[in-house]
Amino acid sequence: MSAADPSAPAQGADDAHVHDLVGIGIGPFGLGMAALSDPLEDVDGIFLDQAPAFSWHPGMMLDGATIQVPFLADLVTMADPTSPYSFLQFLKETGRLYPFFIRESFYPLRSEYDRYCRWVADKLGTLRWGRRVSSVAEEGEHLLVTADVLDENGAVVGQEQHRGRHVVLSVGTAPVLPPALAGLAEQGEGDDSAPPVLHSSQYLPAREQLLESGSVTIVGSGQSAAEIYRDLLEEATERGTRVDWVTRSPRFFPMEYTKLTLEMTSPEYTDFFRSLPEERRETLGREQRSLYKGISADLVDEIHDLLYRLTQGGAEAPTTLLTDTAVTAARYDAESGEHVLTLEHGELGTRREHRTGAVVAATGYRSGAPALLAPLGERIRRDAKGRLDVTREYTIDDQERIHVLNAEEHTHGVTAPDLGFGPWRASVVLAAITGREPYPIERRIAFQTFGLPADD
Repeated sequence: MSAADPSAPAQGADDAHVHDLVGIGIGPFGLGMAALSDPLEDVDGIFLDQAPAFSWHPGMMLDGATIQVPFLADLVTMADPTSPYSFLQFLKETGRLYPFFIRESFYPLRSEYDRYCRWVADKLGTLRWGRRVSSVAEEGEHLLVTADVLDENGAVVGQEQHRGRHVVLSVGTAPVLPPALAGLAEQGEGDDSAPPVLHSSQYLPAREQLLESGSVTIVGSGQSAAEIYRDLLEEATERGTRVDWVTRSPRFFPMEYTKLTLEMTSPEYTDFFRSLPEERRETLGREQRSLYKGISADLVDEIHDLLYRLTQGGAEAPTTLLTDTAVTAARYDAESGEHVLTLEHGELGTRREHRTGAVVAATGYRSGAPALLAPLGERIRRDAKGRLDVTREYTIDDQERIHVLNAEEHTHGVTAPDLGFGPWRASVVLAAITGREPYPIERRIAFQTFGLPADD
């Protein structure tokens, strides 16, 4: 299919047409759902997103950065290796297949993955950009999705309504600032002279301002924190800018990527995780961060090598790396033009003040219950903490017509944010929509058994 004009009215808008599927959100998981549903003759789908076009973490599109999963974890391959929307097909069509082969790395560049997703998006005629969904409501036997139509500047220029038998939510996650840093960012609002306090998702546009701030403190311990630290350190040293790195984690831990551990991104482990009490799932979620929120081992080594090089001949690198250290409070000192962070060491219990010209919070993302579901009221299942209560088959309503993608980490564990598991989850959702398995669903992929086997 040819790409659709993003400003064109969508088929089914403002009329009685009923789609089989209305998708809300076109990140990698929503785009993968669109690509997998596109060849299916029994799926009439449409996909809406408020953005003007596809864009994947533009604030972290650092030169040379790779994604942390192999190329097979693209939008479609793990469901359909023959799909015309695979990463390998993208390489072939763009004349990059042999260079990628010779490169001998399974891990695409982050910018390359973004271009691949844009390539897929351009081929799909079911995507509608500039549509900000305001509500999902019941209308008889169908679901009514209401969306504001936005112009290129984000202003509302109209409204559309789309009817669907099923709705798939892929609205992604939102950046999270710890309370102390969120308050610090609010203190600086409206003060153009205040140095920046920003989330890592905003990094690249602010890079030069950070380097000119005199000192930067990075808070967090994952891949984004490490990439920003590495990206700033050498140039900051040359400019005389200090770069400090603080994390409450007990160490700068690498992402665990051994084969038997990778089997935890499996339907079997998902079943095991879901069988646990909610309190135990909460604990495991924290304990398993190194499975998908750690730093690549190569980057850890690269950072150490850089520090070694910068300190040769007795030179002192203008940097401090602190682990097991939390930011418990923060304030802006207008007189000095600095931010003042209160740091507390976990083991020692000691505190000290740390002054810095700028702060980058690489503190992750969080999913929530979108306000657009409010018209459905109690038909949406929620747990005791108000989070979406997601079934094993990724539905959240009593009639099993509203499906979610990547909003189930608290119910399904490490498979929720995993790019490679996205096509498997999409296959399950498409099976529910069609009443058949358009893409075969593997029920067992792990050699190991989670929990105890049944009695002999």
